[in-house]
Amino acid sequence: MRHRVGLGFDVHPFGDQPPLVLGGVRIDGAPRLAGHSDGDAVAHAVADAILGPAGLPDLGTLFPASDEELRNADSMALLADVAGRVHSAGWWIENVDVAIAAETPVLAPHIEAMSVNLVEALARAREPMGRGIGAAVRPKRAEGLGAIGRAEGIAVWAVAMLTRS
Repeated sequence: MRHRVGLGFDVHPFGDQPPLVLGGVRIDGAPRLAGHSDGDAVAHAVADAILGPAGLPDLGTLFPASDEELRNADSMALLADVAGRVHSAGWWIENVDVAIAAETPVLAPHIEAMSVNLVEALARAREPMGRGIGAAVRPKRAEGLGAIGRAEGIAVWAVAMLTRS
């Protein structure tokens, strides 16, 4: 067995229009994150966390912001595409671990749904005849420090474990 670990990071400022989408969960009442796609920073960070250890280009290279066909794209669909590429490269995903730094909105009620959505989006790259993919998502606060603490946006870190035999 061969294992590799990847780290993904994404940060977006808040935009003007709702809804916020994180981990494929629509959070009404909160402004969306500014970005070319739907701004789902969780999906973006997880995508880069699995692309790196598979030896594939980063998310921005695969899906550039200059591509107008990707404007307002569903980031979870992009993540599912990335999982397919990881699978085609001969890797499967053991687990992903995600930390979301956000002062607002309250994310705890949405964490389980985000985990379920991540497992579904990554399913194509699960171990054949093996266990399912583990996905953990944890909200964190910046306690008023910096741009995240001033509720100017959201930052996300993701770590992934990939395996191939």
